Amino acid sequence: MTDNKTETALSSDVTEVRAQKLAKLRETIGDVYPAHFHRTMTNAELAAKYEALEPDTETQDVVTVAGRVYSSRNSGMFMDIHDASGKIQIFSHKDVTPEEARNLLPLIDLGDIIGVTGTVRRTKRGELSINAREITMLTKALLPMPEKWNGIADIEIRYRKRHLDIMSNEESKLRFQQRSKIVSGIRHFMEGENFLEVETPMLQTVYGGATADPFKTFHNTLKMDMYLRIAPELFLKRTLVSGLSDKVFEINRNFRNEGVSTRHNPEFTMMECYWAYADYEDIMSLVERLFETLAVSIHGTPEVTFGDKQISFKGPFKRVPMPDAVKDVTGIDFLSIKTDEEARAAAKAAGFEVEKDWTWGECLAFIFEEKVEGTLIQPSHVTHFPKDISPFAKEVPGEPRLVERFETYCNAWEVGNAFSELNDPEEQRKRMVEQLEQAHARGEKDKQLDDEFLDAIDQGMPPAGGLGIGVDRLIMLLTNAPSIRDVILFPARRNKAD
Repeated sequence: MTDNKTETALSSDVTEVRAQKLAKLRETIGDVYPAHFHRTMTNAELAAKYEALEPDTETQDVVTVAGRVYSSRNSGMFMDIHDASGKIQIFSHKDVTPEEARNLLPLIDLGDIIGVTGTVRRTKRGELSINAREITMLTKALLPMPEKWNGIADIEIRYRKRHLDIMSNEESKLRFQQRSKIVSGIRHFMEGENFLEVETPMLQTVYGGATADPFKTFHNTLKMDMYLRIAPELFLKRTLVSGLSDKVFEINRNFRNEGVSTRHNPEFTMMECYWAYADYEDIMSLVERLFETLAVSIHGTPEVTFGDKQISFKGPFKRVPMPDAVKDVTGIDFLSIKTDEEARAAAKAAGFEVEKDWTWGECLAFIFEEKVEGTLIQPSHVTHFPKDISPFAKEVPGEPRLVERFETYCNAWEVGNAFSELNDPEEQRKRMVEQLEQAHARGEKDKQLDDEFLDAIDQGMPPAGGLGIGVDRLIMLLTNAPSIRDVILFPARRNKAD
């Protein structure tokens, strides 16, 4: 085992050797980093086309491929090159490869990118190969590759140097390919449900639509403070008011100046949508169809493995009101409790520490988070949230302390949040003013009332169901990723010096 100083010295020696090879290549071939190279097919296309080629069979078919050198054997006689789709073996021998091409072999290192033209064959051992006739240096790598089989052991380096992680870790590469497929699948599903995709501002003069600290910046020309959005909600509702479409959605980047954890990153992706003339029960069905569709598209089945758990995204999901869930686990019947004082007393009697000014709804939500949330492994909709913590949702008929809101949980994580949206302009203004007063009491002096949004609601917004889905968390579940940093290409991280 080598120490850090020895590893640094070895790395320096390797880099110097590669620099010398680069100089030699410049002398012999001139341009080591050409602007263009025409390949006739990818490695995956090649494998598919010649899938039926029998072992120990040579063709006269000439193809041109390109990729990074991942392995080299017998002084370069056998090389494996990888492109984004897969690998192909290159065979260079005096019987098939001209001397000019063979002279390049000693100057090629692992990690270099080369182009190869030659004929296709399958070896006696069944390996699809190309007999090289021409070899073109496309990129000389000045740094060595990570060790292919062990990958990168230091997890912080994996996140900081994602290119090396993907280069050496097939699981990581597949996960990000699946991420792209999932995001595309969300868009395709929503369009299939006749939702119109729109784009709303990331830079906002008044931040809102969620409770979170924003990132603040300054616009030099306008000479005004601006904020990176914490949610697109208030702008999306304005499009609903406009009549642009009865169904709108946005796959959006949000920014919240808060903590970092295995489930939280300051910059994250959501899908948010609004559906006129629908309510939260319509949205529940939409979520179930979406989740099942995505699971099938990635795995061919609604059944997904996450860690040691088997999770089924086959709808319908379990649906349970929050007061019922708390009563089932703790025995506390919040619906029979009338006042805030009685709620706090009941919580304390059951062993929970609650703040002296907490409301009935805050006590209910706290106990739910403490005792129930962690039990929700299979996809479940938790409904009937307290109005105290849900300023944009309509009341449950006959129970004014609760609202028509649900959150979708899976693996004990919240992955979706939805309302029957409040569209009473007077009630909306009242709740937003109360929310603003609470924010100012907490010291959030930048928080402002969004008068432009309230003006739009005064114009009349149709009844609607609204939904926000945490796309990163959903991708974690669908790709068996233990941390959100495993599904974000370049997650937030400390400075290298720290």
